[in-house]
Amino acid sequence: MSYNQPYRPNGFGNLPLVTKNILIINIIMFVATMLLSGKGIDLTKYFGLHYYLASDFKPHQFVTYIFMHGSIQHIFFNMIGVYIFGQVLEQVWGPKRYLIFYILTGLGAALAQYIIMHYEISGLLSMVNAEIDSPLTDVATKSDLIEKKFNYLNRQVIVGASGSLFGLLGAFGMLFPNTELMLYFLFPIKAKWLVILYGAFEVYSGVKNNPGDNVAHFAHIGGLIVGVVLVLIWRKDRARFY
Repeated sequence: MSYNQPYRPNGFGNLPLVTKNILIINIIMFVATMLLSGKGIDLTKYFGLHYYLASDFKPHQFVTYIFMHGSIQHIFFNMIGVYIFGQVLEQVWGPKRYLIFYILTGLGAALAQYIIMHYEISGLLSMVNAEIDSPLTDVATKSDLIEKKFNYLNRQVIVGASGSLFGLLGAFGMLFPNTELMLYFLFPIKAKWLVILYGAFEVYSGVKNNPGDNVAHFAHIGGLIVGVVLVLIWRKDRARFY
């Protein structure tokens, strides 16, 4: 692909193996989550990434959360991004390096959001634990506070491929900086400016911390940073490390 020509992704049938399977797995997990929720089975409980103090937390969730989504809009825009950027990066790097990149950017996103989550939760937990440990708190109140604490912790869940997607976006912007993309399918913009625009927006949104905003902005930033760092490392050392 030329660095300056408009980018037009291939059709689904011509997608490289890893990108195609990422799309398929995400769609299967989303449909299964919707169908099984009506039967009382919550897949997000098992595969979404929980806070480490939550009773629902399991280590495998650091990877499985990347394949879970909370709404049709959520999965649609993430998978459109993977479809657009993933296929060309897999063709550039090959399937193994591309898969490593996808998972590592997802892990970077999770760790970045974990730091913010810990900052937001730790203060509240300190107050609740102090009340639970207080000799002035009766047994019934302590029991109620403990139950509410664990329920609250289990509701703090991270899902979605957005962190990995932002890693893909950052890598694409570095490898093909002058390739024109269509922002919202309407406005042509060079890849390098799109990366800068989205990165700045995520930093602004994360710092603003709108109470009604459920988007994990710092996960996006974490995925983007890890993606950029990996591209810089691979530029210096082209040897395959896997």
